[in-house]
Amino acid sequence: MSSIEKLKALLENEIIPDLESVIDSIFQTVEKEKTISLGEREELEELQEMHAECREILIEIESNEMEEDEAKELLEELVEIVSKD
Repeated sequence: MSSIEKLKALLENEIIPDLESVIDSIFQTVEKEKTISLGEREELEELQEMHAECREILIEIESNEMEEDEAKELLEELVEIVSKD
């Protein structure tokens, strides 16, 4: 399996669903409490940015614009981030 395929699988099966889950839970909290703290707002914005970046990476992969070296580098970074959590 190439680094590009591994990166795509990691994004689609782990990272994006996890981001969406956390974003949804923040929105549910806001819905219940009718307010959002500054910290929650900053976290939400950061998560939404990460989600958008992940989507952009998937688009790059789907349009065959991703190089194997770039995919390997991104994959290593993302695995490191995921394993810290």
